[in-house]
Amino acid sequence: MMDESLFMRILGMDSTSGGERPLAEFLAECLPSGDCSPSLHEVGDGTLNLLLDWSGTGKPSFVFCSHLDTVPPYIPTEVVRVSKGDVLPDGAVALQDDTMYRGRGTCDAKGQFFTMYNACLELRRLGYSDFGLLLLAGEETGSFGAKAWTRDCEGGSFVLVGEPTDNCLVTASKGTKSFEVTLRGKACHSGYPEQGRSAVELFVDFMNMLEIVELPPDPALGKTTWNVGKLSSDNLQNILSPELKFRIYFRTTFLTDDVLLHKLEGICPRGSSIVPFGGDSPLEYWHQVEGIPSKPVSFGSDAPRLDRFARRAICGPGSILTAHTDKEYVLLSDMEKAVSQDIRIYMAAMATD
Repeated sequence: MMDESLFMRILGMDSTSGGERPLAEFLAECLPSGDCSPSLHEVGDGTLNLLLDWSGTGKPSFVFCSHLDTVPPYIPTEVVRVSKGDVLPDGAVALQDDTMYRGRGTCDAKGQFFTMYNACLELRRLGYSDFGLLLLAGEETGSFGAKAWTRDCEGGSFVLVGEPTDNCLVTASKGTKSFEVTLRGKACHSGYPEQGRSAVELFVDFMNMLEIVELPPDPALGKTTWNVGKLSSDNLQNILSPELKFRIYFRTTFLTDDVLLHKLEGICPRGSSIVPFGGDSPLEYWHQVEGIPSKPVSFGSDAPRLDRFARRAICGPGSILTAHTDKEYVLLSDMEKAVSQDIRIYMAAMATD
């Protein structure tokens, strides 16, 4: 049975990205039990990774993994007892009497690693030991904890990454590509726009052209999508903008991952620039377990950066559609189901080693 008071203490800690170190230190103190050994690892930016190891070697073959940080702002947790038929925050209907944890981190990703911790306790009770629980910093801001772990530590035979997938094993995940675009115009008095060239108008033209760029739908992952952020043009209102900068972030597919830069260069006006900021390529996940549903996903995770593990999988309770929103929640029944599924995934993986 899950320790609800411990889960509430974890949820009660503000661990928004950059401030997750106290949570790692707290978990290193309160989670280990019996023959579990904790070890903290500096990431290099003031945050910590935490490994809870039941193998006794510091190098468990099978690793459960999720992340410590949450996206801001911190939203305090409330516990709501729901009845069968109640409408949940995302419009879904409760299938049974249940307990709902609502607030930041409930499903992304404190609910993930607390579920995995309970799976570890049950595996140890059953007599198994070659496993660990790895909690990583900085997933939401660039997978810095995963990069540091891959840089400094050995992998293993299998890593199961906890993300809100509705308790489905992931078959494929989209890649990510980020670019900084600088559009350069010519400043002039706004009363005489014919004397200059507005970078804001160039931006509008760029966006309109991007809408009609042909990016083929992928049979496995569907459409490539994109979002613009960090938009900046610091001109006065009576001067045409001489420069506009922005970041554009793509969720790529197997068919589009390698062609985006070429496509952007084709619509970027003369005198402007595009700087790639990297990202991850789409991945296929071949490890499936009979009886556990599966599906592709559009979100990123630490999984691509954990490439020192021979096999990788993603699965966990809760919905990605409520993560990062004020509707974020997870149901106790889904967490309990995830514990059972985590154990089944572990058994299936170890049986093939």
